[in-house]
Amino acid sequence: MTREQTTDVVAEMVANVMTVSVAVGDPVSTGDTLLMLESMKMEIPVLAERDGTVTHVRVTDGDVVQEGDILITLRDGA
Repeated sequence: MTREQTTDVVAEMVANVMTVSVAVGDPVSTGDTLLMLESMKMEIPVLAERDGTVTHVRVTDGDVVQEGDILITLRDGA
């Protein structure tokens, strides 16, 4: 039996969550926009770094996140 591999997508800075573009169960491909952050009046897209399926969405629109906070968890492979 193989162990499921997951990837946590984390915030790289303090920011506000503007929009979450995915939901649990959604398949994503490398480069897809997962959510949009706003920091210092700049919009920052958070992109999928690999193919996978969304298993957890840990933030909602309007949340404030800190550097290192887990935003989304993906199961590797689509």
